[in-house]
Amino acid sequence: MKHFDDALATMEFRLAWEQDGIRHRDCQHAQRVNFWRDILPPSLVDAMHRQPGVDTFEFDLEPGAVLPRRSESGIVHVRPEAVERRQVDGLEIVPRLGRFYPRGILSRVPGVFRENAQPFRCIGLSEDCLTADLNHPLAGKRLGVEVQVHELRPKFDEHGGAAVDWLEMATTGPGIQARADGTPTDFFADDPFARLDGDDDGIFYERPRLVQHIDNAAIGVVSRLYGKLIRPGADVLDLLGGWASHLPESLPLHSLTVLGMNGEELAANPRATERVVHDLNRDPTLPFGKGRFDAVVCTVSVEYLTRPFDVFAEAARVLKPGGVFAATFSNRWFPPKAIRVWPVLHEFERMGLVLEYFLNSGKYNQLQTYSLRGLPRPANDKYAAQLPYSDPVYAVWGQKG
Repeated sequence: MKHFDDALATMEFRLAWEQDGIRHRDCQHAQRVNFWRDILPPSLVDAMHRQPGVDTFEFDLEPGAVLPRRSESGIVHVRPEAVERRQVDGLEIVPRLGRFYPRGILSRVPGVFRENAQPFRCIGLSEDCLTADLNHPLAGKRLGVEVQVHELRPKFDEHGGAAVDWLEMATTGPGIQARADGTPTDFFADDPFARLDGDDDGIFYERPRLVQHIDNAAIGVVSRLYGKLIRPGADVLDLLGGWASHLPESLPLHSLTVLGMNGEELAANPRATERVVHDLNRDPTLPFGKGRFDAVVCTVSVEYLTRPFDVFAEAARVLKPGGVFAATFSNRWFPPKAIRVWPVLHEFERMGLVLEYFLNSGKYNQLQTYSLRGLPRPANDKYAAQLPYSDPVYAVWGQKG
């Protein structure tokens, strides 16, 4: 196509960055990029004009190139009485060190209004002061950017509309999953592993739920990720599994052991070679020998673990040296059984929580996080009329050291 101004595009923006030795990759799918109206990095537009046959472009963003540089003026000190104690799901939110909160809970801060949902990080706490970092979570970081053009198509007549800054959208959220200055984030005050339904899990999971817990597009993302992390012929353990393990059909396995709560669900899993009914919240000890598995996966279930430190240590025990443990999740869960801290976290902050599980065990290296947002929801999905975008996918994984 000669003129991008007359086109709409489907593109994907991928950010790669590193902090404290942990690698992060955050992806934003863009379904309707309008070159006439939307905002794109000038260097990207120039490269697309100069290289019309190329569909992938890579460049680096130095600190201050797009995002504001980190500034001391973005550090503010607020008296306790100027911090609003809001409630989420009936729980009062008490600021904790390293955590993120909407700016609107701060009063007497210039430029901040009550409805402001933009996150700030709590980087200091004392009896008479909260120190808030209003800087962008990625401020000061060098970013690698890869942009892939999936499709370029003619557009209809232009009738105006809102402009989208696609790089700003891609950088909204990433950075929140990292620690502040290497200091562990305080996720673990306020009884974080309590749940709305404190009854025995066996009661809740007595009835089989032979349904998908994320949409098919998100399942495809999870499956492709597992296909990259797990070698062919591997022995795999699926933790808190059910009737589908979301592993690529094309990936040959030596064995697949599925551990879950409902025997009927496990029996329906067509790829399982071993099925184990076991309640990890009652007994986090995995009933397997040391170094048995090449990979452990936990799909859209990590939010139900009430003893995650024990389970993550156990996963390392049953892994072979160099084996990988990957946890994937989205923004959907069973509210009665999710741990108390999960719903009150920013979506990217949940990756930070799972990272703390890995780091706390001290048994993993090569830690990485991954996110993908913005895919179109499948047209045949039951929520297609209400939700235009697919369920986002978040992942954290590491190798046994």
